[in-house]
Amino acid sequence: MSDARSRRQLRLIMVVLAVACGATVANLYYPQPLLGEISHAFSVSQGSAALVVTLTQLGYAAGLALLMPLGDLLENRTLAWRTLVFTAVALVVAGLSPSFGLFLGASVLIGITSVVAQILIPFAAHLAPEDERGRFVGTVMSGLLLGILLARTVASLVSSVWGWRTIYLASAVLMVAVALTVRRLLPRHEPGHGSSYPRLMRSIATLAREEPALRRRAVCQALMFGAFSAFWTSVAFELVREHGLGQTGIAIFALVGAGGAAAAPLAGRLGDRGHGQLGSGVALALGAAAMLLADLGVHSLVLLGLAGVLLDLAVQGHQVLSQQEIYGLRADARARINTVFMTTIFIGGAIASAIAGNLYDAFGWTGSSLFGAALPLAGLGIWGYSRLRARSAARVPVAVR
Repeated sequence: MSDARSRRQLRLIMVVLAVACGATVANLYYPQPLLGEISHAFSVSQGSAALVVTLTQLGYAAGLALLMPLGDLLENRTLAWRTLVFTAVALVVAGLSPSFGLFLGASVLIGITSVVAQILIPFAAHLAPEDERGRFVGTVMSGLLLGILLARTVASLVSSVWGWRTIYLASAVLMVAVALTVRRLLPRHEPGHGSSYPRLMRSIATLAREEPALRRRAVCQALMFGAFSAFWTSVAFELVREHGLGQTGIAIFALVGAGGAAAAPLAGRLGDRGHGQLGSGVALALGAAAMLLADLGVHSLVLLGLAGVLLDLAVQGHQVLSQQEIYGLRADARARINTVFMTTIFIGGAIASAIAGNLYDAFGWTGSSLFGAALPLAGLGIWGYSRLRARSAARVPVAVR
């Protein structure tokens, strides 16, 4: 009976972590469909308004590099709920900002503190039983993915009814509620690392150098996320130009990616059964196929939507399988491992977005979609090479006497 209660409590904790991750990461994506209204509200150009997204993402990158490693140094529950309180304060400042400069400053802080979502994922890995780590991490990742995929649609709908500032204030209230829930329901977790912060930061480079599996997984997932970024950066332009959709139509189209959330727990179970390496290769191949389908389906909303679902399935499935492997490398360094992993992914996505935008301007949808297909194909090559090396290393030469 005690074991049954313990299992129920663990499932409840994982649901709390999934909701917390999804609600927090959504803060990064709320501004994207609101730039026109923000531009009008502060009387700035659309180009200037786009700085909101750029600075929020740069803040997130800074949080990944500087704040997330604290998960290996400070008690995790306290670090998480206190960071969420700072997120709520930054959201209130953004929602009430009388000037564009103050709004931009608040956006940077929102990005920095929203990195708490990436602190909670290693926390889930710590709490989960070793033989079910993939499934539980997959559950938390599905919440994170839903937050990413639904944020734009929710922001558009809320803005159309109550104005663009409402989503910031509503999210601030949600962050306070999540912080209180995390503080009340999550167990304490004291990390085993007792070093100083400067030494902790130096050890991140050591981890990247000493763990080839971490480097491989980070690069392959960066390539996958690059394809994801290339698709979603360019498809909005294509939906307007080729299919005549407005902002509401684009928001509805973005919902098709919500089906990708199903891949996270399924991939976790696949990894728990020992099929993580095979599943990773399939995910990389599926990502390339999805981008090729997107190119072929340029004149069909149905095919574009199907390509989006398949791509999201591939990207999220590969990420869960990757995190399952890297979190098993060093239990005392999961936050720093996640720092290397997520920072690499973020950089890959940012570079791919910039390249895809330029390719779209020069060659249209075909240029950006074929570029997106090439990225997971490169990852598939890395995966294949690593499998060949693993098989070669497994062969034990027979001693000649």
